[in-house]
Amino acid sequence: MRKITIAIDGYSSTGKSTIAKQLAKALGYVYVDTGAMYRAVTLFAMRQGFVGGDRDNLDGLVAALPDISLKFKYNEALGFSEIFLNGENVEKEIRALPVSEQVSKVATIEEVRIKLVAMQQEMGKDKGIVMDGRDIGTVVFPDAEFKIFMTASPQTRAFRRYKELLDKGERVTYEEVLKNVQDRDHIDSNREFSPLKKAGDAIEFDNTDMGLKEQLERILNFALRKIE
Repeated sequence: MRKITIAIDGYSSTGKSTIAKQLAKALGYVYVDTGAMYRAVTLFAMRQGFVGGDRDNLDGLVAALPDISLKFKYNEALGFSEIFLNGENVEKEIRALPVSEQVSKVATIEEVRIKLVAMQQEMGKDKGIVMDGRDIGTVVFPDAEFKIFMTASPQTRAFRRYKELLDKGERVTYEEVLKNVQDRDHIDSNREFSPLKKAGDAIEFDNTDMGLKEQLERILNFALRKIE
């Protein structure tokens, strides 16, 4: 079968990464979690004091971008690739709520997006890839053969994220998570550079009332038809 590029975009906590991982595994494709890349840059910025304190220093972050190295390494035990920031596995730390509260701000920075988009395009140059994020079908791979735009109600997404954080031992409230989801929606959709939006040729996929098994079956069928 020929190889294609699969772009999965959508709002936060719609399960993009989970579906993208499963889809890539089913097709024997490479999976790239672009959200993890933005989260890793955000973690770097927080550690350096560029964001998350009393005053942001976004110019300082831009100046420090050459000091950031990001790599994905496949974890055979987990069945997916984990992200490394300057040689350190930060997969768990980047998923915590403090990073979630800062990541949309960092993702609005044009220089950050330019750096990461270039890295993403290099990763996907040979096709046979599933990539999820906010601008994959509109900016990173506008010519992708198969594009999905995932959405669900804010309340559903917040509840899913809330349960996920509790399972990881985070001490958060549902109200905090819902506010974070709503804030991120607003920032992602209204940023000046590369805003979140559905590509004209993307399939809109609302999974508010859908389980993972049904989602994967439907999306895999879509993908196979595109490949064939």
